[in-house]
Amino acid sequence: MKWTDTLDVAIALYEKHPDVDPKTIRFTDLHRWVCELEDFSDDPARSGEKILEAIQMAWIDEAS
Repeated sequence: MKWTDTLDVAIALYEKHPDVDPKTIRFTDLHRWVCELEDFSDDPARSGEKILEAIQMAWIDEAS
């Protein structure tokens, strides 16, 4: 997965952290959790606030 795979990343985060409310997560934690995903293979420096926000929104949609 890459940073641009927002839906796939969101699904993986939802499966790995089912008890977390994605509305309450800090972007620093979100960034770390994405980088720690087993299938994630992108450069950690390539993310930004817009990408993290898109992942968070997709995770919120997945969780509801």
